[in-house]
Amino acid sequence: MEQPKAGMPHHLELWVPDLDRAAKSFGWLLDTLGYEPYQTWEHGRSWRLGSFYLVVEQSPALTAPTYDRRRPGMNHLAFHVESRDAVETIVEESEDHGWHLMFTDRHPHAGGEAHYAAYLENEDGFEIELVAPTTEFEDD
Repeated sequence: MEQPKAGMPHHLELWVPDLDRAAKSFGWLLDTLGYEPYQTWEHGRSWRLGSFYLVVEQSPALTAPTYDRRRPGMNHLAFHVESRDAVETIVEESEDHGWHLMFTDRHPHAGGEAHYAAYLENEDGFEIELVAPTTEFEDD
């Protein structure tokens, strides 16, 4: 594995209210995006892609029973997706895995006309943005 560039994220840890729900929704999404299962322990799971890994954990130290992306803190995660078709395939399959499409009236341009993306929210309120390449970088 290539040495990561200084400043790149090492990992991200999300504390979740229900590990089983999070493992179902995030596990499916991360597997779909090319991540591989990495770690498993009593209160958590992680998935790795290259040198970066993402953790979902139902920590015993949680101070609230729910997550709200509109409170101070992290609002959402955004992932690159290989193409517009891949974005739509994920959207079509997402409901079977605990996600629903947000901003349906503006999909796939909720982020602006030049931005092709899907915004998904899982049962616990975590938002994921799936961003297709801009057309000048897309393969024909």
